[in-house]
Amino acid sequence: MKIQYILSVALLVSSALISCTDLNEQLYDKVSMNDYGKNESEVSTIVGGAYASLRGYGSGTPEGDGVNCYPTCEYVFFTTECSSDEACIPTRGTDWYDGGRYQEFQKHTWDANNTGVLSLWRYNFTGVTKINGMIYQVEQSTLSTAQKEVVEAELRGLRAYYYYNLLDNFGNVPISTDFTDKALPANASRQEVFNFVERELKAVIPLLPSGIQYGKFTKNVAYTLLARLYLNAEVYTGTPRWQDCLNACDKVRGYSLTPNYKASFAIKNEDSPEIIFAIPYDHKQGTVGNYLASMTYHYNQKEAFDPAGKYQWCGNGICAQPGVYSSFEANDVRRNCLLIGQQYNAATGAPVLMANGEPLNYTEAIQDFTNALQNEGARLDKYEWSANDQWERDNDWVLMRYAEVLMMQAEANFRLGFTQNALDNINLVRRRAGLNDLTALTLDDLDKEWLHEFVFEGLRRTTNIRFGTFFQAWWQKPAEADNHTGLYPIPKVELDKNANLRQNPGY
Repeated sequence: MKIQYILSVALLVSSALISCTDLNEQLYDKVSMNDYGKNESEVSTIVGGAYASLRGYGSGTPEGDGVNCYPTCEYVFFTTECSSDEACIPTRGTDWYDGGRYQEFQKHTWDANNTGVLSLWRYNFTGVTKINGMIYQVEQSTLSTAQKEVVEAELRGLRAYYYYNLLDNFGNVPISTDFTDKALPANASRQEVFNFVERELKAVIPLLPSGIQYGKFTKNVAYTLLARLYLNAEVYTGTPRWQDCLNACDKVRGYSLTPNYKASFAIKNEDSPEIIFAIPYDHKQGTVGNYLASMTYHYNQKEAFDPAGKYQWCGNGICAQPGVYSSFEANDVRRNCLLIGQQYNAATGAPVLMANGEPLNYTEAIQDFTNALQNEGARLDKYEWSANDQWERDNDWVLMRYAEVLMMQAEANFRLGFTQNALDNINLVRRRAGLNDLTALTLDDLDKEWLHEFVFEGLRRTTNIRFGTFFQAWWQKPAEADNHTGLYPIPKVELDKNANLRQNPGY
């Protein structure tokens, strides 16, 4: 949550209003292109705005007031996690129906009108558009050519991160890098988007900062993202790149697993030696978009967290699907990332009650997904909380950590037939969780370890697709006739605005 505030307010506010299909909409009337960003100090504030974009923005979609929807921890997370076998948002009476979009995620019946899909699209393309504008502004500055290349390397790396997300979720998306190009863009193929992300990362790596620089797009971040790209290359392009994944992982240096698994999710987690890339948050600095905890706990959880009962409001929404909690071994410390059981008043020790007078006792089971009870579903309890939490929490949001590098090495080694190497990597992760070493390994073992190590970190949908389970039957979801749901549809409102776009197959 340590933040060096270097935001350009005019740039940050104006960019939140951008339409994300017209990728090259001019912003000169909002961003003072002629008056700002001419020297090194001013350029640094522009780069700070690029990092701030990772937190999200008011999505402008119809739900609520259309302003307070910061998709980093809400719609981006909801859309990817609730389409996986990990999380769900049950309808609880009149709560959390919201046009049926969460039921569509669970059942894989979404279409191009789902507002969660729209928010996911806009989150990433807003980031792309902002960065294109920033690169243009850097080009107009008085920096030397060498200085411009170094500054632009970070911006291009961040843009590649957004395009990786678009590749993963939508596949066939427009590639836009020229802020001055006013033409409405057409789709590129998924292969072309893959090639673009790979090419951009390789191009900027020599110019990126070395070593560990918290919250910065460094060489380590780029190599981790490149490893992710190669880990999923067979899904994206039809051609596996396991050895390339290993090669990229080998270049990630200087990190270690924290002895305490939850240390990377503490309120003050910026000192974790495991975090490779995170989004800094500090409510005192006015950051917005980090309120996932409030979206999971029951309304009366405040009585268990705060002796004064003044804890921030909770929404009683997202929770684990049945079977996730019980899939952990009893002595697996990672099982504590899920909250289950009776909750007790922090002041009196008495059981916390729900509005109907029944005990607030979280259960793993959810009897009726479309009409769930208020206490059903294990709750997300991964990030540290305190009685003094504000609505906007101060835990930095973890995007990449060293355990993922170890798991990518384990999987890539296994798929190449190097089982002992894979066991060496996966057992490092398991030992930290308090588990015994595996002496043999299967794909199911790997899949389960991905689930347990990264529960509620936003990786599960991608893992499901890579392992082929995404299209199989699971709780409240039938087996699928084809694999078209491996990509989300391009939102209809974006298609309506841009006749050059073509819808993904199956929608």
